[in-house]
Amino acid sequence: MDAAHTALVAGAALAAGAVNAIAGGGSLLTFPALVAAGLPEITASVTNTVALCPGYLGATWAQRRELRDQRRRIALFAPAGVIGGLAGGLLLLHTGEAAFARVVPFLILFAALLLAAQDRLRALIGRAHRREMWAVVPVLLACVYGGYFGAGLGVIILGALAIVVDDSMTRLNALKQAISLACNIAAATFFLFSGRIDWTVTAIMAGASLAGGVLGGALASRIPARVLRVVVISFAIVVGVFYLVR
Repeated sequence: MDAAHTALVAGAALAAGAVNAIAGGGSLLTFPALVAAGLPEITASVTNTVALCPGYLGATWAQRRELRDQRRRIALFAPAGVIGGLAGGLLLLHTGEAAFARVVPFLILFAALLLAAQDRLRALIGRAHRREMWAVVPVLLACVYGGYFGAGLGVIILGALAIVVDDSMTRLNALKQAISLACNIAAATFFLFSGRIDWTVTAIMAGASLAGGVLGGALASRIPARVLRVVVISFAIVVGVFYLVR
């Protein structure tokens, strides 16, 4: 890559790390940048997943205070993230992108709807009928999508968690980071044996995404819960509409 493409990819990775920590959808920035830099689409998607892992790690570390007493939840949802990430990676390497890409905007917009209607749905379900186990299946399906492509993964996971898990948006956002990290690491581990990773680009993006994740994670922990929810919903709508009209 020339200097201009290197700067483009590094800048996109830095921004994506922060965006993934705060709202989700960072791949919307990095995937087009990788394609613009000349990578084939499948190679771009695989490289993107591997390169953004440090960003998820940085965001999770930055929000570790909100995760300290959520170990039981991590133990419940992280395996779903791992299984989903592996299944999504397998899907990416063995199917075309067109069919799956058609459902992407609807998944993201549905997640935004879940978050927007969170309070009403929680009241409808009632505290006595909410069980955190119920969120495992939608989280698993979200992570299958995350292993395949990943833009909006955090929004979808947060939407599933917010309806069932009785906690603040800030703490759920931190839990979302841990699940996303498990998903991405699982998919990236699978991709290590695919021969599709551009390691030069990965090295450029990894450090930038780590810095962005730490920065975004620190900001996410300081944003009021109501503001965080509005940011996530707004970003999800933008991402969903982008993919719908693309």
